[in-house]
Amino acid sequence: MTPANNTMRQAMRLMQAGDLQAATRTIQDALGGNAGAAPAASEDGGHDVRGNAAARGPYIEGEFRVVEGGKAQTAGVPSKARGGRDSRHRFSCDAGALDYRLHIPAGLDTAGAPLLVMLHGCTQTPEDFARGTRMNELAGEQGYVVAWPAQSAQRNQNRCWNWFRGSDQQREQGEPAILAALTRDLVASHRLDAGRVYVAGLSAGGAMAAVLASTHPDIYAAIGVHSGLPIGMASDVPSAFAAMRNGGGRSRGASAAGTAPVPAIVFHGDSDTTVHPGNGHGVVEQSLGRGRGAGGAAAASTVERTIAPGGRSATRTVHRTADGRIAAEHWVIHGAGHAWAGGDAAGTYTDPQGPDASAEMLRFFAGCRNA
Repeated sequence: MTPANNTMRQAMRLMQAGDLQAATRTIQDALGGNAGAAPAASEDGGHDVRGNAAARGPYIEGEFRVVEGGKAQTAGVPSKARGGRDSRHRFSCDAGALDYRLHIPAGLDTAGAPLLVMLHGCTQTPEDFARGTRMNELAGEQGYVVAWPAQSAQRNQNRCWNWFRGSDQQREQGEPAILAALTRDLVASHRLDAGRVYVAGLSAGGAMAAVLASTHPDIYAAIGVHSGLPIGMASDVPSAFAAMRNGGGRSRGASAAGTAPVPAIVFHGDSDTTVHPGNGHGVVEQSLGRGRGAGGAAAASTVERTIAPGGRSATRTVHRTADGRIAAEHWVIHGAGHAWAGGDAAGTYTDPQGPDASAEMLRFFAGCRNA
């Protein structure tokens, strides 16, 4: 047997055992290649953070086929993802293009199902983010379809969503337009429930979720922002670093004139040295419609202290409108840094000790619906 055959047999054994990273390294070593480490954050508005796991290299996909419908150009044959089908696609529209992964729970009839769009943080990939949040497993239990858009290194060398650029804070252009077009395409092509569409993200992904709440309140019924920032805190790289470092200030506003603010559930560690915890308060203000300085909707607030099974305590503040609807929910996690609360250590930027942010987001989303 040739060395090449030995290499492929070894790689196949590793893939069958579920170790896709090791399988990839085996093939790369045989070819004389090296998996590149995730790029370090730099002065492009990226978040200077460190994960709690080693940088993940690329991994091997299965066969591919073309899927008709919408503007999705290519799609992966569903792999045997735990509890459902996981496929890779490319989407294009007038505003641009991006790759994304799509998770459909096993046996789910997508007609009338809710959609959750998950936006990763800087240096992360959809696969890494899915591992760390465990959202596919949790959302699958509740019948959600989950989309995982991928930021490209060409658009941002650290794979950060460009939440801080004025050109990417507009409804009809840039990344918000691409993500919104992808969302509409998924709803139409899979006959999902247009009234139950949600977007959540970590760090730069959380900041982009806040942007989408402002630019496209007609699409998203609620958002989840973990360790992110409100829209309008920055317009370029210097102001992005200032907002991340200092927090506070006033965001541009909640949403387009004449539209109601989008409800938000917000998580932020009070020991976060990457994105100032004050930015979490800013996202809450955005969801209450106070960003324009016009006062926003009247709201009553309740505060409670919780202790997660993993050990961290948190202060949870619930803001309700005058008619009793929940407008925002704010979790301040005591002693936590820049990491997804209650996440799995198999992914980067996770804090397994915290309350389960993924489960709490799904609980919150269940009470939010667009008319």
